[in-house]
Amino acid sequence: MAGFGKLSFAQKKCVGAVGKLMQTTGMAGAGARIGVAMSGGVDSFVLMKTLLIRRAILPFPIELMALHVNPGFNPTSHRPLVEWVQHEGVAAHIELTDHGPRAHSPENRKNSACFFCSMLRRKRLFDLCREYGLTHLAFGHNADDLVVTFFMNVVQNGRVDGMSACEDFFGGRLKVIRPALLVEKSFIRAAARQWGLPVWQNDCPSAGDTRRSEVHNWLQLEMGRDKQVRHNIFNALTRWQMDRNRPGLTPKS
Repeated sequence: MAGFGKLSFAQKKCVGAVGKLMQTTGMAGAGARIGVAMSGGVDSFVLMKTLLIRRAILPFPIELMALHVNPGFNPTSHRPLVEWVQHEGVAAHIELTDHGPRAHSPENRKNSACFFCSMLRRKRLFDLCREYGLTHLAFGHNADDLVVTFFMNVVQNGRVDGMSACEDFFGGRLKVIRPALLVEKSFIRAAARQWGLPVWQNDCPSAGDTRRSEVHNWLQLEMGRDKQVRHNIFNALTRWQMDRNRPGLTPKS
């Protein structure tokens, strides 16, 4: 693609899958002002890079803005992001908060640290979207996240549900989108390496020690036993996700 050099197989997978989902669901049209929630991990970095490529080939204009809310474990961890958005010419809002330490303090007595921190971060991101007049808030959730969330809802809540690729908030004033929801994590990791994205390590003391991590590890073990199982799970949830987010169609129960 012009201006971005020759793309690898993994990079094409990311760009193609994101474009297909955006087109199929109609998640962002002309004049969309999209804030991309960037945590510093591979998912959000690859999403932003992919959206920059998609923006260059779209037949209509959209705006992109990086939103980073540092949870406060490492006040300087976001320096690579500052340099990267400057190099890419991307508008950005980057701020330091105390969300992480508060989530691990006596202030949070009822919820898990991850839930509390995520709640504060999501609220702040919503506030930033309002302050900057953004129409969309994009998260970097991928196909692996879709699978884990689906099984967590079945096991813990007894209901069939996953993640929406596109959903309205605040009476339609803001649309939350997950453009990479059908991209497998393996392609995202490979693309991040090949693009040389400045991903940094998660400094949260609870990282990797959550119920979500347990379900993820269990699924990796089961899917690792038989490649067909992994293929079937991803295909089934992909078809289901596309049906429930396709405009004009009634989701199948």
